[in-house]
Amino acid sequence: MDNKRKRLLQASSVLSSELYAVISTIPESIAENVQEISLRVNRPLCVECGNKRYYFTVNKCITDTIFDQQMVVATSKSIFETFQNICNYSVYSRQNEINNGYITIKGGHRAGICGTAVINEDRIVNIKDVTSVNIRIAREIIGCSEELLSKADCRKGVLICGAPCSGKTTIIRDAARVLSYSCKVSVIDERNELSANVNGVFQNNMGMCDVFDSYKKSDAITHAVRSMAPDIIVCDEISTSKDIEAVLSGLNSGVSFIATLHADNENELMRRPIAKNLLKSGAFSSVVFLDSRKNAGQIKSIISVKKMLGDNDV
Repeated sequence: MDNKRKRLLQASSVLSSELYAVISTIPESIAENVQEISLRVNRPLCVECGNKRYYFTVNKCITDTIFDQQMVVATSKSIFETFQNICNYSVYSRQNEINNGYITIKGGHRAGICGTAVINEDRIVNIKDVTSVNIRIAREIIGCSEELLSKADCRKGVLICGAPCSGKTTIIRDAARVLSYSCKVSVIDERNELSANVNGVFQNNMGMCDVFDSYKKSDAITHAVRSMAPDIIVCDEISTSKDIEAVLSGLNSGVSFIATLHADNENELMRRPIAKNLLKSGAFSSVVFLDSRKNAGQIKSIISVKKMLGDNDV
């Protein structure tokens, strides 16, 4: 069986029995491109393939069009069963992940959870009445960072940008693995997307990296610098001023960074004040832009930070 289909079926194994039976019949040509499986209460079961969506009819056909009264629908019962499977029938043990909106499952796949938030003192303490589940298929691609490592000097800091699902996490995970055999690498895995730690076992190959799983970035960077003395720190999704402060604290200790940020192109990046501050920090020597969701993991361009700052007169 093709490895991509195996991973799809592995991720699908948490679905309710009736929905899994439907997904297991998916044609090979579509199975190899599935990135996400989406369940929405009383709406058609959906698989996302790059820029295309597919649905399933009750007579076991797959289509890109919704036909009234003819589609396989995710019911409240099937979503509840899926949620229980995701939590391995121990919702309490996964409470912290649930409160963050997603749960990492075996194989490194991630299940996003949507429902009614239970708030206590301005903080989410639970999510009840789950109405949507989105399972993102993990795509660990060994060797996918080869072009990045050959064209950009990651030891001088690299910021990797792209749209959602463009392959940012996949590339920095592989880069961290490769670099860990020649220097000390600490991975800040705040959302458990890089290592996919399930019960203390990494579902992805992290090489010789030291992984700080589910720490806040600021705490993890401080701990890494103090206790692991890394040459490079790898972290995903820089998005707040606190994240920038954490990067600067590590930079002042002589650490290089490989990080990601949501931005599809240079203009979009430079319109964001947080991005300008990040580039002016001196933490990065170059910015890598990835191609679209359709061509996940492919490098579109590499631009030096000096050029970007000069071109934008900042």
